[in-house]
Amino acid sequence: MTTKKEKKVKEAKKITSVTIFNSKGKEVEKFELDRELFAGEVNKGVLYQFIRMYNANQRGGNASTKTRGDVSGGGKKPWRQKGTGRARAGSNRSPLWRGGGKVFGPHPRDFHYDIPKKIKKVALLASLNSKLIDEKLIGIDAITLAEPKTKQFQAIVDALKLEGRSLFVLDKIDENTKRASRNIAGVTLKNYRDFNPVDVLSCNTLVMSKVALEKIPERVKV
Repeated sequence: MTTKKEKKVKEAKKITSVTIFNSKGKEVEKFELDRELFAGEVNKGVLYQFIRMYNANQRGGNASTKTRGDVSGGGKKPWRQKGTGRARAGSNRSPLWRGGGKVFGPHPRDFHYDIPKKIKKVALLASLNSKLIDEKLIGIDAITLAEPKTKQFQAIVDALKLEGRSLFVLDKIDENTKRASRNIAGVTLKNYRDFNPVDVLSCNTLVMSKVALEKIPERVKV
């Protein structure tokens, strides 16, 4: 028996186009996708590799603790070695003492590492195919704002009926568009050269300009 997910993937393989809307939310055309690239296949293995690398590279690695050599104080032996009935002690900054140094505590380190460019491209393609399967990938012909007004960009969001987090991938981002969108919660703007699989998977809806859709094969072809 085929699961619902498998049926959904089979249906997604038949999807070969993306609906292009204008800024008023009206459908203007269908953009034909490259069938070799957008076949509805999601490689979860490479997505895991990319997300793991991305999360590791976000870590600051600044956590630090002091060893017994770094803690201030100490120096004098607390009491003589023998005859007191107490355990031997050489310093009141021993890890066994309150206020002493830490044993095997964290120290600053670099968690950064990289993966091959081919895997990054396959991961980006897999993330785009996942949005295609979920029918959360739409297109927009262009975004041109006369003024950097938030309400103008919000009108586009409302016209496209976007809910939750939305990622707009454009071929170019002018100053008016950048300033008009920055105060809208849940809206992110990215250039088609800069967005990554984490950006795609983190959004509810991916909106790409027609020109960006045309240039995507340049980024994902191995």
